[in-house]
Amino acid sequence: MKLHETHRFFSLDPSSAEPLYRQIYTRCCASIAEGLLKPGDRLPSARALAIELGLARGTVETAYSLLTAEGYTQTRGSAGTVVSPYLLLAGHMRLPVPQTDTAAASADSSAAWKILQPVSSILPLQMGLPAMDAFPRKVWARVGARHMRAMGVLDMAYPPAHGSERLRSAIAAYLQVARGIACTSSQVFVTAGYRNTLELIVRAFLKTGDSVLVEDPGYPPARQLLANSQITPVSVPVDGEGMQIAGRFGCEKPASAAIVTPAHQSPLCVTMSLPRRLALLDWASQHKSWIIEDDYDGEYRYVNRPLPALKSLDRDGRVLYAGSFSKVLVPGIRLGYVVVPLSEVERFERIVNIFSAGSAEFLQLIVADFMINGHFTRHIHRMRKLYAERRELTVAGLRNVMGQRIQIDPQPGGMHLVLRLNGGIDDTSLAERMLQEGMYAQALGNWTFEVEKSPALLIGFTNVGSAAVAEKLADRILKLV
Repeated sequence: MKLHETHRFFSLDPSSAEPLYRQIYTRCCASIAEGLLKPGDRLPSARALAIELGLARGTVETAYSLLTAEGYTQTRGSAGTVVSPYLLLAGHMRLPVPQTDTAAASADSSAAWKILQPVSSILPLQMGLPAMDAFPRKVWARVGARHMRAMGVLDMAYPPAHGSERLRSAIAAYLQVARGIACTSSQVFVTAGYRNTLELIVRAFLKTGDSVLVEDPGYPPARQLLANSQITPVSVPVDGEGMQIAGRFGCEKPASAAIVTPAHQSPLCVTMSLPRRLALLDWASQHKSWIIEDDYDGEYRYVNRPLPALKSLDRDGRVLYAGSFSKVLVPGIRLGYVVVPLSEVERFERIVNIFSAGSAEFLQLIVADFMINGHFTRHIHRMRKLYAERRELTVAGLRNVMGQRIQIDPQPGGMHLVLRLNGGIDDTSLAERMLQEGMYAQALGNWTFEVEKSPALLIGFTNVGSAAVAEKLADRILKLV
């Protein structure tokens, strides 16, 4: 905020019974609620604002401390005080917006703020993130610098819609060894992540009015994307062996596809059993339906070696295999891929040519060299060991503090924990309170649609470095229960 704007935001009433520091505080809250101050905006320094308003510096500092204590602002050292980036105007999860009797400070009573996961920040217990502190930045930077120096004119043109041939070949080679999938580079299409993969699959293989089997509980964005495409998601319960196949496929009009997460079911992390996998493949073959295999973190299995992908069992060309680099590298590169049956390559090429703008080839080439030179496999091996350790430490810390209030589901792999809540605790409201306090959590209830649910929290452990850290977080959670 510029100094000449401060009177518009901080017009004070010396005759009011309300203390001046409190007036500054309420003016700031009202300005945030009205959108005059936006998430990330910088407030004037306490010294500069005190001079501008003719007040003692301590008065302004008291107001700023109150704003920070209640989560409206953050202090960033020499960078000053900014409106919290966790605030986003929304229709629920209300935070208090103080009211005053002055018109300049009045706030719209319908305004509310929702604490969201900011893309530029990492919250404690955040799901979906790899261990950011363990990413091999130096190796990545060295590979990137080499490509930058070698960049020519053609490298700055539009990227190929199907993806870099070098990366497609590297992915095909990796999948054959690591996931048991026999495929050629022509079957691999590079996308901008899983949602983009699913969008392209829907356009290529499904049509308005189709129905698709989805896991319940299951990944909400997949269901939302289907519904937005006028495709009906059909809930199928999940148990300890994955999607419950029996009794779901005898309807008059079989579903056109099924979306499954067989390696580590999202979000329960159970592994689909071999009989269920074979039954699903038989169904797809019999009805000429498609199976969309979302293998979002299949590399991270801790009890024994990672299982082969469902696609490795596909003999009739019915499985569309979706992979992503978000969990095994970093989500910021926005790269995923899909492997389609050889018979469907031409069809998928047509859709990609129409609807895909391609991903930055520079990043694709870095990932390709990262894989070809062995860095990728070594990184996964290190992360598999690290995550197994961090999961044990996180579980130990949570149990030490929370004791009988929680039960933690046993699971063979994955990157998050399922905390079952005892004592009638509502998972949705607790998750919202945690976000307001700067901690991340997802409520299992928001991932469950038709099946009976029990309250649980979904939290990530990959960035929890010790049991002591987990204990401190558990103590903060208990204060919110």
